[in-house]
Amino acid sequence: MRALVTGGAGFIGSHLLDELLRRNYEVVVLDNLETRVHAGGMANPLPADVRFVRGDVRDKSAWEEALEGVEIVFHQAAYQDYMPDYSKFFHTNVVGTVLLYEVIRERKLKVQKIVTASSQAVYGEGQCQCQVHGLVMPPARLQAQMERGDWDLKCPLCGAPVKALQLKEEYANPYNQYALSKYSGELAALRLGRLFRIPTVALRYSITQGPRQSPCNSYSGVCRIFTLRLLNGEPPVVYEDGHQLRDYVHVSDVVQANLLVAQDSRADFEVFNVGSGIGLTVLEYAGQLARTLGSELTPLIPGKFRVGDNRHSVSSIDKLRALGWSPHKNLEHILKDYVAWLEGSSLREQFYLHADREMEKAGVVCAAVAAS
Repeated sequence: MRALVTGGAGFIGSHLLDELLRRNYEVVVLDNLETRVHAGGMANPLPADVRFVRGDVRDKSAWEEALEGVEIVFHQAAYQDYMPDYSKFFHTNVVGTVLLYEVIRERKLKVQKIVTASSQAVYGEGQCQCQVHGLVMPPARLQAQMERGDWDLKCPLCGAPVKALQLKEEYANPYNQYALSKYSGELAALRLGRLFRIPTVALRYSITQGPRQSPCNSYSGVCRIFTLRLLNGEPPVVYEDGHQLRDYVHVSDVVQANLLVAQDSRADFEVFNVGSGIGLTVLEYAGQLARTLGSELTPLIPGKFRVGDNRHSVSSIDKLRALGWSPHKNLEHILKDYVAWLEGSSLREQFYLHADREMEKAGVVCAAVAAS
């Protein structure tokens, strides 16, 4: 069987193609080698038996070349960053996805299944419990609130503090440019898939981490930023107060989720969370990473924040568990695997310094007045 992996030279895509090759798939990769991810060229060299199409998912001709003879598509390619080039998010994550279906339809291709990568980001500030009003979905926190150093979520009806709940698939509430583009892309894929009778599944990844995660991409988050800082003898810098909850999943578990839903017709036209189901504060994460590296450095909390960040994100994984999937690797595995890979590579430059300056210059990272 011939499979296409878009974004196959990247983090998740490269692990997915490795597993497909182990299962005797013929694999095609479509990737544009985005410079914010692949600084200096292809970060993860492709095996010789993989056909590589260097192209952009926004380019119809690239899809036409890559889809030749393909029976299953794992659509991992996406634009993800914190920078304010808003249209690029939608051109890549929505139009790029729609072009996939357009080419299949026009050329009457025999694609049997599409698995598209979405994100936990589509939940925005998530689902919360108000003691008075029950289930509520708060809007994005206003920048004025963040500038006061007031980080907590409030009930949109009464303004009282609320408790964050595990995120369930039926409630999406996207706010920032990335979240909006990913939700629009998954919705387009599922609806067009049903319209054209192409079985399609959307997977909403929690924060995926592990070997090969780009150390030069500002979106790749605390794993690479904190690790690089600690390896360079600098303390991690934590945004807000460090008590925001996050959900981390090993890339190998994400790969297994892709392969499971690709083979199980019960998943067709459905959306599934892929995470650990376990909430961990950013400060707890930083502490465990420091212990893994044998560092005694403690985090700095300067009172800065990223515009558009959500407060808490911990996914329910009950729906995917019902199909027989479960995560097999925890945070300890994530940290040890990533550190081992990074220390064995030549990618230990202080990329985070450039990313920090770029985000502050663009107004993506701001300081609370109380911290000024």
